[in-house]
Amino acid sequence: MYIKELAQRLGVTTRTIRFYEEKGLIKPRKNAENQYRTFSEQDAWRIQTILCLREVDMPIHEIKSALSYLDQGDHEEVIYYLQLQRAAMFADMTRIKDRLSTLDQMITEYHSEPVATWEKLWALTEKSKLKQEKRNAWVDRWHFDRQANQYDIQVQSESADFHVHQDYDQALDQIACSIQPLADEIGLDIGIGTGNLTLRLIPSDCEMKGVDQSVEMLKICKEKLPDIETRIGNFLAIPYPDQSFDFIVTSYALHHLTDEQKLLALTEMKRVLKPTGRIGILDLMFTDEAERIAYLEGWKQKERFDVISTIEDEYYADKSRLVSWLDEHGYQVDTEKINDILHCITAVRLD
Repeated sequence: MYIKELAQRLGVTTRTIRFYEEKGLIKPRKNAENQYRTFSEQDAWRIQTILCLREVDMPIHEIKSALSYLDQGDHEEVIYYLQLQRAAMFADMTRIKDRLSTLDQMITEYHSEPVATWEKLWALTEKSKLKQEKRNAWVDRWHFDRQANQYDIQVQSESADFHVHQDYDQALDQIACSIQPLADEIGLDIGIGTGNLTLRLIPSDCEMKGVDQSVEMLKICKEKLPDIETRIGNFLAIPYPDQSFDFIVTSYALHHLTDEQKLLALTEMKRVLKPTGRIGILDLMFTDEAERIAYLEGWKQKERFDVISTIEDEYYADKSRLVSWLDEHGYQVDTEKINDILHCITAVRLD
């Protein structure tokens, strides 16, 4: 086929096909005599693939990578790029919903006081911008992809006086028991990691799904739990529609978010949770700020600045703030302190 024939067949312009050629996505043959491009059925299939990926707004550089893996027959990597694009689209959707909410508030304010309200509208705009900055600020500075192969060994290691995974198995058993999954319910494990918490939930015959931002963690999780659905994503843009789950659990993950990001995460959990659904949080935290100060002071007296550095490298929660948010948003909350730095929170929606 020549380029005009191919363009007509695929319903695109010749300029579009030339653009993909310029970007190195396709490499048509050229007639040695007249330099006309000729396209094969394989070229047509490749352009159709490109058009499909562009339809879901995948950037050109990612399409190029995905096509390279497709050429190599590495379908797992192709799925990774598709999942990555889905995560990006859910993040965009979350941003749009936030902006729509701000716009609705601006309209309400302007209706009530059209003359002297611009200062209020500016304040709403700044609040919206700050929320987006918090969503966009998270980065994986702990390199979880690198930790994946050793994670299950690390959580079982022991330390004489300080170990962040102290009581690990007991704690996972506790949160699994507290959430009380029922047969035929659908649950989501955010920050599923290698799947250790979900392993304790699936015997109840509930349907579990998992989200994690680490591809390597998800690979290990799929080896353990090949039948569950996993998606690339995070707390701040959960890649599922509204009211998808009967319960949500998370373990040893929330402390990688700042205090402000934790509240955004709770908002996202509420979005994907069904009415009367449940949230189970197992994480490193302190009862309140006073307890945190006292705990760190104790290690300071022992001159264990390595322990203090380990704690301050992350964002151990103030449990009182989480409980306060859950109370204010219509949850019945129960808590249990497992050890000095590990707590379990169970919350049930009442609306």
